[in-house]
Order: sequence, then structure tokens, then C-alpha cells
Amino acid sequence: MTEAPVGPLVISLAVPTILSMMTTALYNTADSYFVSQLGTSASGAVGVVFSLMAIFQAIGFTLGMGAGSMISRMLGAGDSASACRYGSTSFFSAVALGLCLCAGGLLSLDSLMILFGATPTILPYARSYAGLILLGAPVMCASFVMNNILRSEGHAAFAMCGLVTGGLLNIALDPLFIFTLGLGISGAAAATLLSQCVSFSIMLSFFLRGKSLVKLRLKTLSRRPRDYYDILRLGCPSLSRQGLASISTAALNVSAGAYGDAAVAAMSIVGRISLFILSVMIGLGQGMMPVVGFNYGSRRYARVREAFWFTVKTGAALMTLLTVAGWIFAPDIIALFRRDDAEVIAIGARAMRFQCAALLLQPLFVSTNMMLQASGFAWRATFLACLRQGIYFIPLIILTPRLFGLTGVEMTQAAADVFSFTTSLPFLYYFIMMLKEKERFQ
Repeated sequence: MTEAPVGPLVISLAVPTILSMMTTALYNTADSYFVSQLGTSASGAVGVVFSLMAIFQAIGFTLGMGAGSMISRMLGAGDSASACRYGSTSFFSAVALGLCLCAGGLLSLDSLMILFGATPTILPYARSYAGLILLGAPVMCASFVMNNILRSEGHAAFAMCGLVTGGLLNIALDPLFIFTLGLGISGAAAATLLSQCVSFSIMLSFFLRGKSLVKLRLKTLSRRPRDYYDILRLGCPSLSRQGLASISTAALNVSAGAYGDAAVAAMSIVGRISLFILSVMIGLGQGMMPVVGFNYGSRRYARVREAFWFTVKTGAALMTLLTVAGWIFAPDIIALFRRDDAEVIAIGARAMRFQCAALLLQPLFVSTNMMLQASGFAWRATFLACLRQGIYFIPLIILTPRLFGLTGVEMTQAAADVFSFTTSLPFLYYFIMMLKEKERFQ
């Protein structure tokens, strides 16, 4: 972490992380694709339940990335005991919170789906899909934690194996459960639940076989409030990113619902595709984070800057290629999901082109946010993480439809991205200046 050439090191960590992030996005994208064959309302239900799954991700990424930031710096400083304590605390906390979510969600299922934007025609599908998904809450939350722990100690490749295996299994089981066995949208949920359990088992086996640097044991579960504070403080950017994703998706569904099920379905499809594209940049940034954390903890500040700029340049090249492809083939991509619904294709193609244009801004914005988080500047990173789908998105999703109608719904995320990018620039400038100042006094 502190001696290898930075570029190849970031790539070696980022490739499995990108595949892991794409696989995470693929779960919902695969369900969207197969479920969309059941009808427009069923397709909209996947988008509604995505708000629920975003909460699982929020818990898992908050605890996992918060602990991961501490673990990478503890290991960089040679303190393995503290690293194990943070790892165990985050893992068992995720299981406990997942169980609470499962119980609470099942007791208020219909109200929850309506809150997340289900229309009367979408609600029956959303209820069937979410009921099974909620049963997997403890497994999903804990899987995200283990994924981040493994990445923080440099075992991103094994974490990737667990997630990719589950993702491929999900794709194989979806058509079998939905069509062959005739389970409909409940089959998609069952496929996702089973696939997530397989991913969980694979990653847990790495810890149980003693292959990891961090040991997950109940006896090392922390009883010190300070440790929980550290995890939550450093995980707050992830909580903001994923938690606000749930809120913003629900707000988007409600706004789109005013224009019918076709609008909800179209924005759901575009959201899954955009997330799949953006997962490449997020995965690249997460590959950078252990490098930044280790080297910041070891006071090798030049390597921190080098890792950041390498990530930005590589991300810009990847996002440009994906953005151009997404812009050109937007109608064809949307048609893969709902070929027989011209209204869904028209709405989706416009929204996708708006979002593709804004994706070009993500390399610098995402890298800045994650560099601050990995270096321990939690509140600055949290503020930046709140921008894209919170501070800017929520007011815009209320305002732009009133000004521009359905076009306002389609353009909201792109507008929020532009404002978020602009706001991140002074944070980046002052952080880079601080690193240079620290180098001068070494």
C-alpha cells in the first residue's frame, strides 16, 4: 500500500471493486429487465422497492465504509487489534439493524410502499416484491459490511468473487423463477434473496477460515461508545449517499407518478441504468480509498495526491466512453426493458440523455468525496455526499416539475449533479493545499 506504484495499485484494487459495484447494481437491473416483461406497473414496482434496498445499502455501506476507513488506517499504523474490534463491531451491528428493518418493514408493508411512491396499480406488485426482499435485510446489510472490510485490508478480489457469484446466480434464477415456475414478481424477489445469501456465505467463509487480517468475533465487539462514534462519523458520507438515494428515489417516484405508471417505469429503468454506469466510477473511487487511507495514515501525502489524480483521469476516460454510448443508444437501451410501450421509451430516452451528460462530472466529484472520507475528514465528506441526492436534488424535484412539467422530472438529477460538482471544487482545492503544506513540514 505504501511502496507499490500508485497507478497499478489503484487499478489492482479498483478492478474487483468495480466488478463488485456493477454486480450490486446488476441485482436491481436484472430484476428490472425480467420483471418489465410482466407489464409497466410491475416494472414501476422494482423502482419503488429500490428505495427500500437503498436503505439496506445505506446501513451496510455506513458501517462497512466507516469501519473500513478506520481499519485501513489502523493496519497502516500496525494496530491489528483495533482493526479487528472495528470490524466485529460493524458486522454484528449490521446484522442487528437488518433484523430490526425486517421486522418493522413487514409490519407496515403497504404504508411503506405507498410512502416510497407506489400508485394504486403498482402497489400489489410492490407488496409481493418487497415482502421477500425484507427477509434478506440482515444478510444484505452484513454482506455490504464484509465487502468493505475485505477491501480495506486489500482483499478486494475475494469480495468481488462473492458478489459476482451472487449476481450471476440472480440473472440465471430470475427467468427460471419468474416465467418457468410462474412465480411472477415474487420469483424475482426470491431469486435476489437466494443470490444474496450465496454471496453472504462466500464472503463469510473467508473470515471463518482465518484468511482475513480482520477477525469477526463476538468477544471483540466493542463496548466503547467512542468506537461506534468513529464508525458512524466516518460512515456518514455513505449514509448520506445511500440514505438520501432512498429518499430521492421515493420523491422521484411520487413526482413521476403524477404523469402515470409509464413515467414511474421509465424513471425506474433510467435510474437502474445510470446506477450501473455510475457504479464504475464509484468502484474506481472505492479502489482508491484504501490507498489513500493507508498512505494518509503513514504520512505519505504525495502518494495520496497521486492516487487521487490517477483516479480522476482514469474515471474521466471511462465515463466519457460510457456516456457517449448511453447518449447514442438511449432509446434502444430503454426498449430492451419495455419494447412494446412507446411512452416509456420516449420518457426514458430523454431522461437518460440528461443524466448521461451530467455523468461526465462524476469523476472529480466522486473522487473528492471519497478522498476526504478515506483521510478521516468525515464531516466535509458527509456534506458533499448530501449534495447530489439531498441538498440539491430534493428541492429541485419539487421545483422543476412545476416549472417544466414532465421534462422537469427527467432533468432533475442532471441539474443536481451540476450544482454538486461546482460546490465540491473549493473543498478539493483546500484539501490539496493542506496536503502540500503537510509535506513541507515533514
